[in-house]
Amino acid sequence: MTTETVLPFDKEYVTSFSKEMGEPAWLTELRVNALASAENLSLPRPDKTNITKWNFTQFDKHIVKSEDYASLADLPDEVKSLIGTEEGEKTLYIQRNNRPTILSVSEELKNQGVVFVDIFTAAREHGDLLQKYFMKDGVKVDEHKLTALHAAFMNGGVFLYVPKNVEVSTPVQAVFIHDDKEATVFNHVLVVAEDNSSVTYVENYISTVEEANSIFNIITEVVTGTNATVQYGAVDTLAKGVTTYVNRRGVTGRDARIEWALGLMNDGNTISDNVTNLVGDGSVGDMKMVTVGRGEQTQNFTTSVVHWGKHTDGQILKHGVTKDSATSIFNGIGKIEYGATKSNAEQESRVLMLSEKARGDANPILLIDEDDVTAGHAASVGRVDPLQLYYLMSRGIPKTEAERLVIHGFLAPVVNELPIEGVKKQLVEVIERKVR
Repeated sequence: MTTETVLPFDKEYVTSFSKEMGEPAWLTELRVNALASAENLSLPRPDKTNITKWNFTQFDKHIVKSEDYASLADLPDEVKSLIGTEEGEKTLYIQRNNRPTILSVSEELKNQGVVFVDIFTAAREHGDLLQKYFMKDGVKVDEHKLTALHAAFMNGGVFLYVPKNVEVSTPVQAVFIHDDKEATVFNHVLVVAEDNSSVTYVENYISTVEEANSIFNIITEVVTGTNATVQYGAVDTLAKGVTTYVNRRGVTGRDARIEWALGLMNDGNTISDNVTNLVGDGSVGDMKMVTVGRGEQTQNFTTSVVHWGKHTDGQILKHGVTKDSATSIFNGIGKIEYGATKSNAEQESRVLMLSEKARGDANPILLIDEDDVTAGHAASVGRVDPLQLYYLMSRGIPKTEAERLVIHGFLAPVVNELPIEGVKKQLVEVIERKVR
């Protein structure tokens, strides 16, 4: 069944915008075709969450004309804390709403052939390379209404390309700042690691306003060649009132590895779809995620590892906390396709509810079409153990502080396992702020 939608911008606008940004003809055509598809495609249907009344399509502004930051010193304090103040050459991209405003790439990476640019510059200056990977093996344009809208209205993002045999030793970071209450962001992040390369990429989505009326439609594609490794860290802290669709997807080559370290801490309604397709034999997908839901928000987190290649290994570890009247749904899927012999699919999802009105649900799913494999899952949903609180309070610890300690203890098994120290530090600070 399709759902017709009246979109706020038409074919003429999309064509004009693409030409204004200097995009190649193939991208203009992709946008126009995506817009036509979006009008009749259905919304995605995340399990146990009805999103039909969420606003993903109605917005007044496609581009917010934000000012540039003259230097790192002009950034908001909360952003400065994300990028650190230590000495040394940074590889860093800053985007303010829809505007690329700061880009710094080390000379070492430039000399190695690494490309790190905003998505519009990538289209203009690296069009053939971008076309090779953009919405091809990862996310398809016509999967549903939100992917098609994304392709049509893309208005921000970044492209990271690491050539063969290049090992990037220091993290590459992108910070996407949201400081306009009416900003609508269709961000595309594309990370490509060619054969025998490695890179750590860390991104932050951060609102500097407490509440907004905004839409974020975020798609990430990570593509790894043979024996390549990508560590992908993200901490999302978008404001109350921001409706967010985020789709992060990875595709592995032979003996490749993708590690996801995700802190999904938005305060608005969110649906998150994270899929790792283990295509190459011997490849690994490892996803670790923590969340905190509060207020009246609804969140749905679907995580899938799909095994196509032989001897592949997929790991999912998710812990989430809900408080107030928030609802969090955890859907975990381990799928082993026919022919993916000797593969292993493991997952663990746990939700802790802090109040009577908080709701949580953990749904582990194993879909196995091959005999010679191993698989397992664990899931739990529960409230704070009153005996734990009683014990802590009996030692003179106030109830609010006791709850804080219990929460940190519950999330610690995931936070401590995150492979990226910067993400770990940021998450601890965000968790501390949200559970007060």
